[in-house]
Amino acid sequence: MYKWQKLGLVITPQENLWWMKTHAMIPTLEKLDNDLMRVYYSGRDAKNVSHIGYCLIDLNAPNQVIEYSSEPVLSAGDIGCFDDNGVTPSCIVKDGDCTNLYYIGWNPGFNVRMHLFGGLALKTSDSPEFERYSKAPIIERCRVNPYLNTAPFVLKENDRWLMYYVSGTEWLHKDLPRYNIQIAESKDGKNWHRDGKVAIDYKNDQEMALARPYVIKDNGLYKMWFSYKEDAEKGGAYRLSYAESKDGFDWERMDDCSGITVSEKGWDSDMIEYAAITEHKGKKIMFYNGNNYGANGIGVAIEA
Repeated sequence: MYKWQKLGLVITPQENLWWMKTHAMIPTLEKLDNDLMRVYYSGRDAKNVSHIGYCLIDLNAPNQVIEYSSEPVLSAGDIGCFDDNGVTPSCIVKDGDCTNLYYIGWNPGFNVRMHLFGGLALKTSDSPEFERYSKAPIIERCRVNPYLNTAPFVLKENDRWLMYYVSGTEWLHKDLPRYNIQIAESKDGKNWHRDGKVAIDYKNDQEMALARPYVIKDNGLYKMWFSYKEDAEKGGAYRLSYAESKDGFDWERMDDCSGITVSEKGWDSDMIEYAAITEHKGKKIMFYNGNNYGANGIGVAIEA
């Protein structure tokens, strides 16, 4: 079982930056040279539209921000596209000289509250800005996934690409989708095969939401942190859970082993979710969101 020491809020909304007037949602990590980490996340502008930007952090002092990006690296797509109402990061993968940004595209619904699908943007230079691989999502609806398909987290292992993604299994009513975590495979990180393989499933009929998988490989073992809501229909709030796998396909869910939960008071006292984990000098570091889906920002905890 993991144990974590919380260090408090580190990344907060910046009123002086037009693209993140509110929120800092879903930390997504890109490790740089010399102990530096670029933490991507989405902030919301004055119209409540999400943009992806980042801040720079020295992992020797992970509770301090060196600088915030003055502009976003990716903004909402063209009107009518799957991401025309905003974008949120979910994973960064290095592929040779290219950096792949897998992200969530937001689109308002009519009979349902929203549509969410996974997109891909790329960059090959030192510039932090990304360009879309396609105006269409890379994981859309298909025969086995007819509802929302989003929050792609991708691992590249030689010629094998694995994606863990959030897939809707039904809508209980306009404002309440039900979704678990499934697995896709690819040969190039762009074109994905899905057959409905479930990585993390509901533990009972009351569980509604399994969200934002984040996977690391540690001494040959696959380790996943993910968010879950119990009894969401009655207003359940997110908590963080944990799972392990020997092969990346068959997972054992271990809810009591995440090692972190809500605080007694403050910014993460109601919910805790969307963890991202890295390792630095032999200790794991976790960035995560708290109450109201990142309204206060992103906090950090270090392995105790």
